[in-house]
Amino acid sequence: MKARMPPEQQAGPLAVSLADRIAKDGPLTVAAYMEACLTDPDAGYYATRQPLGAHGDFITAPEISQIFGELIGLWTIATWQALGQPERITVVELGPGRGTLLRDALRSWRNFPDFRRRIALALVERGEALKSLQAETLAPEAERSPPVGLAWYESFENVPNGPLIVIANEFLDALPIRQFVRRGDAWHERLVTRTDGGKLAFTETDAPIRAVAELDRFADAREGAIAEIRPGAAALVSELAARAETGPIAALFVDYGPEAFGPGDTLQAVSAHGFTDPLADPGAADLTAHVDFGALARQAATEGLSAYGPMPQGEFLLKLGLAQRQEQLMKTATPDQRSMLASGANRLIDPQQMGVLFKAFVLTGSAPGSDRGGRTRPPPPPFTSQS
Repeated sequence: MKARMPPEQQAGPLAVSLADRIAKDGPLTVAAYMEACLTDPDAGYYATRQPLGAHGDFITAPEISQIFGELIGLWTIATWQALGQPERITVVELGPGRGTLLRDALRSWRNFPDFRRRIALALVERGEALKSLQAETLAPEAERSPPVGLAWYESFENVPNGPLIVIANEFLDALPIRQFVRRGDAWHERLVTRTDGGKLAFTETDAPIRAVAELDRFADAREGAIAEIRPGAAALVSELAARAETGPIAALFVDYGPEAFGPGDTLQAVSAHGFTDPLADPGAADLTAHVDFGALARQAATEGLSAYGPMPQGEFLLKLGLAQRQEQLMKTATPDQRSMLASGANRLIDPQQMGVLFKAFVLTGSAPGSDRGGRTRPPPPPFTSQS
């Protein structure tokens, strides 16, 4: 195996334990490396850091503008209506961060008491520190009349069955990826190893990888090209399809990735609002990779789900009423608040910022024969046809 050494590594505690693990068990897949960097209970990124906000490593759409969460809240109500207005429905957020999105969504539900009475909120979160922060953020709004119940779950699989609306903002991009390198007419899995000096470096399997059907669509890739697949996203689609057998479901994913996904190395590390080497200091940076929306849509079709999008985030938010909500807020805002409202909204929809790279993608499904009178349910807002 030939290893490629990244520049200027630091030997943090996770780097040391990963080097020991590799020495004992052999090189790690990129997926296993990402999983350790992000979720190691002692030294992983999410266990040891508060990543969001100006003093963190990155900022997400709900933290940029309250309008984002408010519009998602209104989307949730319209989607509940499109699902047939079930008597009870669980609204799930995967990776709720500081709880900002749901707090703003709850505020948008103040004028819809009938909807509030029918829902329960489920937050899928592993980190104990984040759970406490989310509870603090959400309690004041959730306790308003009529109150909305809050519950936390370690994984989506633990959320009770029944009608569901799932919200996942910048969740898929952090699910670990496997990477493969094209050599001749075969693929070799990309691995993380350690050099003789104990540093981490990329390498490849000596033997080609066989029977990975997801790689078939990259058959025309050139020598040395890197292809990526995301097993966790595929498992999530399968879980959603299984949930649709117990009640109507809709899942909204807002994440970043290209319209057409092809070969390329999209693994990146973010620290202090800038990019850094993914191997430089394991556990000290957020690791993400682009989302392959096309792969999700193809799998959804094979499992009986309907897929809508991806739609550029700017278009999605404008169709949901971003301009109207911004104008409404401007009427009572101070000059400083107006400036913040304008800059935040623009950042969300500007094609040169988040407006095009980020996409909205929705999956829906329900058990056969569950629609009354054989009606075809309308698509989720603001989509008008399936992709």
